[in-house]
Amino acid sequence: MSEENERESKEISSDIKSILDSDTAKSRTVFEEFTDERTLVSYDAFGTKQMKIKIIEVSDENTASKWKFGDRVKVTKILVTIKYLTSQEVEEREFDIEAIERELQEKRHYSSSNRWIPADEIKNGYVVGSRHTTLISDASALDYIVF
Repeated sequence: MSEENERESKEISSDIKSILDSDTAKSRTVFEEFTDERTLVSYDAFGTKQMKIKIIEVSDENTASKWKFGDRVKVTKILVTIKYLTSQEVEEREFDIEAIERELQEKRHYSSSNRWIPADEIKNGYVVGSRHTTLISDASALDYIVF
């Protein structure tokens, strides 16, 4: 019995060492790089859906007046993830914002420049929740997305 207990304790201690020595324990997130998930999510008016927007592609175009508006990037493609909180269903769709903007100009004779996002409001490739409505306004105007 004592040999089995020793063997089990050695296995447990080796498992603990392997967990502690893993790369995940060594690669800790620095506080400045930490992003709270709640800042990346926005909710609809009734609180039944939540949305996250991931930036897929940005334009290499430079801002016209960096001194006035700060460091910004022009977003061209996004991935919108909508989670229905009542049924826990998840829906994802990719949008080419540039193409949607052109279509809105043709169909509705309206142009917008809502694709410019401040660089500090992009965290880990996701847009901060306060900027979601500016990115999807053209798509919602053309009824591509209802949120």
